[in-house]
Amino acid sequence: MANTASAEELMQRIAAEYDTLSKQLKVIAGYVEQHRGTLMLQRITDIAQACEVQPSAIVRFAQRFGFAGFSDMQALFRDAFTPQGAPQPNYRQRIQSLIANRDEQRSAGGMTRDFIAACQQGLQELDASLDEAQLEAAVELLLNADNIYVAGVRRMFPIASYIAYALQHTAKKVHLLSGLGGMFPQQIRSIGEKDVLIAISFQPYGKESRYCARVAAQHKAKQLVITDSQLSPLARGADAVLTVREGSAFAFRSLTSTICLCQALFIALACRLELNIEETKETGGYDD
Repeated sequence: MANTASAEELMQRIAAEYDTLSKQLKVIAGYVEQHRGTLMLQRITDIAQACEVQPSAIVRFAQRFGFAGFSDMQALFRDAFTPQGAPQPNYRQRIQSLIANRDEQRSAGGMTRDFIAACQQGLQELDASLDEAQLEAAVELLLNADNIYVAGVRRMFPIASYIAYALQHTAKKVHLLSGLGGMFPQQIRSIGEKDVLIAISFQPYGKESRYCARVAAQHKAKQLVITDSQLSPLARGADAVLTVREGSAFAFRSLTSTICLCQALFIALACRLELNIEETKETGGYDD
């Protein structure tokens, strides 16, 4: 058995050693990261087929991280993600069942309920996997930033726009990197050591967001990354990483969990800023 005590510690090891893995093992690592909540239910042949590798590659992956074989690694996820009490189908299983058994003509109301279930499943996973230490680190980064730059393109642009809007309710100087007119280089070039970049990027990870992250690193700015995997190319250079795995239905991924996390992040920051103001008022007066 591996020395890894928990599924979370295993995922941290995988992320730390990701760059040293072979191409095949990187594919498997990505699959494990994305399906950690259901890995204990899957057969090795199904995982191999999804990763387009031989089952022996799955065994090699497990052995690479100190397990005797796939079953031992799978047991670690079973201990981490199997709920107590009578087993019940999770939201993902319900959605897949609904889609598999749907009629040719599906009502708008039925499809809406499927999507609501997908959003609920994503929120459930966010609740279960929330890393409070990373959330505190994210708040601390924003609290100490002179300027906050926000980058998110395509599907993540509405999220970036929202968090930039929310942060503008504080006294912080906030810059939304919209790239309007192809101006990403000009918009990011002034970022400095006392600033923070919030980069919001999900697979396939927009090249514009990756560019902004590279510039931030070159200028020694701090980086807060909101992404779907610890194995994201943006995550490995970040000062704080918040991961979100959205639910999906009909091949469309929800934005519900990501917007929820961003709202919570803003509220936590706003409370800290207000608390600092109150403490300054209490200690800033003169004695009689």
